[in-house]
Amino acid sequence: MTIKEEIHALSENLIENLGRLVAVDSQLGTPLEGMPFGEGPAKVLNEGLKIAEELGFRTVNLDNYCGYAEMGEGEEIVGIAGHLDIVPAGGGWTHDPFQLTREGDFVYGRGVTDDKGPVLEALYAMKLLRDSGMKLNKRVRLIMGCNEETGSRCMEHYNKVEEKLSCGFTPDANFPCIHGEKGHMSMMAYSKNTRIISINGGFVSNAVCDECTAVIPAEDGLKERLELAFSETKLSRYQITEDNGRISIYAKGVPAHASTPTLGVNAAGVTFECLEKAGFEDDFVRFYNTHIGTACDGQGVGLKFEDEYGELTFCNGIVKTQDGIISCTIDIRVPVTLREAEIRKMCEGKLEDENGRIEIKAIGDPLFFPKESPLVEALYKAYADVTGDTKNEPMVIGGGTYAKSLDNIIAFGPEKTGMDYHIHGADEFLLVSDMEEAVQIYMEAIKNLLAI
Repeated sequence: MTIKEEIHALSENLIENLGRLVAVDSQLGTPLEGMPFGEGPAKVLNEGLKIAEELGFRTVNLDNYCGYAEMGEGEEIVGIAGHLDIVPAGGGWTHDPFQLTREGDFVYGRGVTDDKGPVLEALYAMKLLRDSGMKLNKRVRLIMGCNEETGSRCMEHYNKVEEKLSCGFTPDANFPCIHGEKGHMSMMAYSKNTRIISINGGFVSNAVCDECTAVIPAEDGLKERLELAFSETKLSRYQITEDNGRISIYAKGVPAHASTPTLGVNAAGVTFECLEKAGFEDDFVRFYNTHIGTACDGQGVGLKFEDEYGELTFCNGIVKTQDGIISCTIDIRVPVTLREAEIRKMCEGKLEDENGRIEIKAIGDPLFFPKESPLVEALYKAYADVTGDTKNEPMVIGGGTYAKSLDNIIAFGPEKTGMDYHIHGADEFLLVSDMEEAVQIYMEAIKNLLAI
């Protein structure tokens, strides 16, 4: 059989095992003894390691922070790091997010592309190389993490208790390969004075707020003016009702990852924008629209910036009301040429006025490897040799991966440029044909890394 035929023959087994991982709701839970990220992540890790054992790999569980499957011998380690934790399912699904559903070439379920599917693609690539009898001059280790979506503390633990990697990749981004990741910055905005009774929306900070509800005091003619303002937006739907002196607003936007917020529609941002257009006078409405807004570029706080590798992006993920104060999460992806001191100087004096304030919570450094580095060249060659695609080149992304947590690895696949797999959104999917191709690409990638 050709290698493509061998991969295809294993495809159904891979999908069946993917269903076992998808069936576990592995979002961050309440920490328990021996389960630092809660029951779901611990359960999915044990299931992932069990699958690896069934395929004949030796495995290690590192205190339910993460674990790994390994083959080969030697001092050096080629590492592949993927994650089994997920973001919350959210609403809007037409398939059960925790039951794998196949329709032709499409496979649906939370985590199938981010990142449970790619973990298994890499595992089956290892299996095929091992079964081919190829001599391994290094160990090949597939690390399965449990906390990528909410802080990567799993990799902090790995670095404390395990050996460093010689080189490798994380299958948690795009092909052809990622030679740079923007820095990550987080902020929180707070109201000082507001007439808004309540406004709540979003479910994670690293995705566009795609659903929002608000309650405000009723005013003569305000409902009609709001109806007009909302009718001119790009929301997928909205509803405005008035009862007992209050107006209730429901807005449904379009989901998108925080690294690409312009692909979404921020339901909270549109709501604030429409409140102002309709003549609703409010201090925090003014603050939000001037400092955050819907432009996604950070201009309102002096952070609009672009370098040769990409532009700064600015995303409001969660809005909530508690004890009369409105708070908003802000997720920022910072171009690779900017450093913390420059960022702070750019927004100095622009984060507070009489209507609201914004706090900087954290600023993380970017990651960058030159395109000419051996690691980038080895992975890019694997992609190009399998696909024949030399038009698409190594890129810089706004997303953050394990590459920022582990030495000498970069993100490598499996998503194809221009395809929206609905990660962090409803009906997340992968294509079986892409999955099989990714297995072959990862086989070639491991071979190339063994030769470095």
